[in-house]
Amino acid sequence: MRIFVTAGNTQTPIDRVRCITNIFTGRTGAAIAAEAHRRGHHVAIATSRPEVTAPILSERWSCVSYRTFDELAALMAAHVPNSEVVIHCAAVSDYHAAGIYAPAPGTTFDGPRWTGDAMMLDRSAGKVKSDAPELWLRLVRAPKLVDKIRTDWSFRGFLVKFKLEVGITEDALQLVAEKSRQQSSANWMVANTLEGSADWALIGNAAGYRKVVRADLPRTLFDVIEKEAAGA
Repeated sequence: MRIFVTAGNTQTPIDRVRCITNIFTGRTGAAIAAEAHRRGHHVAIATSRPEVTAPILSERWSCVSYRTFDELAALMAAHVPNSEVVIHCAAVSDYHAAGIYAPAPGTTFDGPRWTGDAMMLDRSAGKVKSDAPELWLRLVRAPKLVDKIRTDWSFRGFLVKFKLEVGITEDALQLVAEKSRQQSSANWMVANTLEGSADWALIGNAAGYRKVVRADLPRTLFDVIEKEAAGA
């Protein structure tokens, strides 16, 4: 099968030298891609962290890198339609930066209220200066790339989605995961909490979820994929 895996994190640029990102390393996606290749599949992995991805020399293997949300979106638009299985485990930015501002003279923010004229000055630059007492970064919601897979990119193959939550129980995680899976029309969901992410994950769908040891996730996931995507 032709497998496409996304891995790693996206960067949200603030200026040409600064960005917002997250803590995820791409190791899970790299391990899943390596397991797919080991089983004889054709694998393409898009990752922000190619240094943690195995350097496999094979005609069945390709690794492409990205940095920003837009770069990942372009790679997905190119690879998703030509794949039979998409495993989307990249940790994608939820918001785009839409400007950086400083309060104008006479404007202050005290708790939930502005005082003065409530005017903001645009401080956008190639490298934002550090001379303002405070800066305000405007963030606007980014589209969900995983939700484009079935719609914009007309993917009809086997889709695996990943979901991470913080500070919730396993029962609550399962409920959140299943709702998220249905929202994106994914076949299977892999979900975990930040607190347990190094040790375990839940995998499943509407038929139920099971807990797997994190180290066994790539093998267990492809046992499922090879059975269900092949129509067994």
